[in-house]
Amino acid sequence: MSCWVTLQDYGLRSLGYGERLLPRADITLCEQAVLIGSGMIWNVYFGVLALSFGFVFAVALALAKNSDTWLLRKPATWFIFLFRGSPLFIQFFLAYEAFVLLPRVGIDINLGFIEITAETRWFARAWLGALIVLFLNTSAYAAEIFYGALRAVPKGDLEAADAYGLTGWKRFRRVVFPTTMRLAWPGYTNEAIFLFHATVLVFFSSFPAFQQRGDALYYANYFADRTFNPFIPYPILAIYFIALTLCIIWGFGAINRRLNRHLPVENRARLRIRPNIIR
Repeated sequence: MSCWVTLQDYGLRSLGYGERLLPRADITLCEQAVLIGSGMIWNVYFGVLALSFGFVFAVALALAKNSDTWLLRKPATWFIFLFRGSPLFIQFFLAYEAFVLLPRVGIDINLGFIEITAETRWFARAWLGALIVLFLNTSAYAAEIFYGALRAVPKGDLEAADAYGLTGWKRFRRVVFPTTMRLAWPGYTNEAIFLFHATVLVFFSSFPAFQQRGDALYYANYFADRTFNPFIPYPILAIYFIALTLCIIWGFGAINRRLNRHLPVENRARLRIRPNIIR
């Protein structure tokens, strides 16, 4: 079997398209590379959606934590502390155990004039349940980054905004928010890299792979068990994630240059990648 045929058979295997049976004997290097690459689709899916929705929620949390109103500040502070203080692996496990306790047939909601049934069985599936956990986790970490940057906005910028008569929403949109993003972006880039790396815990922790449609680590672990040689599938997995990390650095670096375009070249903040060893 040529590598092109293998790509056609297993290229979208993680999404349920192509050959249904996984290779069991005479496993080739091409089959391992293609199937692990197919599983990367799920890692990118989890990372992109969790990061996109988490960014908006993280900004809201940072603003709430910085608020003078304790009804906003306290819940945001507790939320951030809870998700930053507990391991992500445990969050996956507890979330899955909680989701499977929901009624599989759905929850009936009576609106008075009509009764609807809310489906709950999808929460125990990785594409939704694990995505919710990643969304909440990255929101908490990003919120702390944005909160620190929000507190670090130079007073001179705020005084200049006051001098120009900018108040309320206009002041936030034109001065506070752009400066906060400029200060927070290098740290947020590291959070984005870690989030994509953390997606390997989805099927490794609690959420089951439906019909063997797992992520990259799921297939790498399968080949390591089948071939009794972990020194081929796991380096392939690492190469895929290194390539993904380089893409993230390039994309976030372009945004960082855009945020700092008004500054002299020598004063622009450069991205320094500092991987989190323990989280």
